Amino acid sequence: MTATPAISIRDLRVSRGGNLVLPDISVEIEKGSVTGLLGPSGCGKTTLMRSIVGVQIVAGGTVEVLGRPAGSSDLRNRVGYVTQAPSVYGDLSVGENLDYFARVVGVSPERVAETIETVGLSGFTGRLVSSLSGGQRARVSLASALLNKPDLLVLDEPTVGLDPLLRAELWKTFHELAESGTTLLVSSHVMDEAGACDHLILIRDGRLLRHTTPEALRRETGENDLGRAFLKVIESDEEAA
Repeated sequence: MTATPAISIRDLRVSRGGNLVLPDISVEIEKGSVTGLLGPSGCGKTTLMRSIVGVQIVAGGTVEVLGRPAGSSDLRNRVGYVTQAPSVYGDLSVGENLDYFARVVGVSPERVAETIETVGLSGFTGRLVSSLSGGQRARVSLASALLNKPDLLVLDEPTVGLDPLLRAELWKTFHELAESGTTLLVSSHVMDEAGACDHLILIRDGRLLRHTTPEALRRETGENDLGRAFLKVIESDEEAA
């Protein structure tokens, strides 16, 4: 990678509960791209994302984010993190939630309105979050992470449980953000979302299988369907072991 990467991971090792979850991962993520972090449930995707955000204790290796060690205090306003569970208040309205988070990060009411428009919730400002659909609640969580215009946005399974139309709309939003300069790392265990990414990181059992692109993965495996392509990579990896 010629340009300075948004994320640089070297020899990362993470243990949780006495188990080695990430035995040794090294990878770089390009700025201004949408990178998919893909693999089956329980393969270490969330642990890797927590390491990038700086909230995971690591056993070894280094993680640099935007040129700084992960978790550095000066990254707090530059990195947005959306967990699997919506991190907003159900007993507040959409507008009240975002007004609250705007005060926390120190942005203007105008930025709140702009962010609500970005995630397509302009008609829902006065609605209680508890009355929204799962997809709409996910959008409120995304909006809260976007308020301070982060340089890096880390999204853990943001489309889980959503219908295909809502998923497509969210991926459209992700690419619009990337075009504006934001780097996105999006985890998923749904392989049909891989085709919407610029780059792919495929992991299994905590190990990096491939860092590639959708087209390169198709060429390597001879499979147009990315789910079958991932299975071929697994089979090839097992045969080589």
